[in-house]
Amino acid sequence: MPVPARLLSREVLPFLGSFTALTLLALSIDGLLHLFDLLWVGRWLGIPGTLLIIGSTVYSLRKHKVIHRGHPAKLLRWHELLAWFGSLLVLVHAGVHFNAILGWLAVWAMLINVGSGLTGKFLLDRSRRRMEEARQRMRERGLGEEELEDGLYWDSLTFDVVKQWRLVHFPITLAFSVLATAHIVAIFLFWGWK
Repeated sequence: MPVPARLLSREVLPFLGSFTALTLLALSIDGLLHLFDLLWVGRWLGIPGTLLIIGSTVYSLRKHKVIHRGHPAKLLRWHELLAWFGSLLVLVHAGVHFNAILGWLAVWAMLINVGSGLTGKFLLDRSRRRMEEARQRMRERGLGEEELEDGLYWDSLTFDVVKQWRLVHFPITLAFSVLATAHIVAIFLFWGWK
C-alpha cells in the first residue's frame, strides 16, 4: 500500500471519523429530543457529561503521580472514551438553545480541547510507529545497538518534541475548565430557585 494511502487510512480518517461521529451523533440526539418534545432531557445532560469529563481526568492524575493506582495505558483509553462521551452529552446539552455567551464559549473551548486531544493522540501514535519502523529497518540491515541509537538520534529528538504537544493541550484544557466552571456557577447564581 502506498505511503499516502496508509497515512490517510491510519491517521487522517480515524481523526476525522471520531470528530465527525461526535458531531453527527450530537446533532442526531438533539434532533430526536426536539422531535419527541423532550428538550428537558437535553437540559440535564450537561451534568452527566461534565461528570464523565471530570472522570476522564484520572489518567492525568495518574500520569502526574497524584494517584498511584491504575495502569496508564488502560487509563488513557478510559480518558479518551469518557472525554468523548462526556463531550457528546455536553454538545447535546448545548443544542438545547443556550442563550448565554458563556455557555457557548465553554462549548467552543471543549470542541477545541477535543480536537487538540485527538490531534495529540494521532501525532504521538504516528511518531511512535514511524520510529519503530525505522528501528526495524535498521535492524534488518544488521546494525548494532550503538549504530541504532546513532541512526535514530534525530528521530528520537523529534519524538520527544511531539510528546510536548501536551504543553499546548494543557492550556486549552485549562481554558475549557475555567469557562465550564464559570458557566456552572452562573447557572447556580441565576437559576430560578422558586
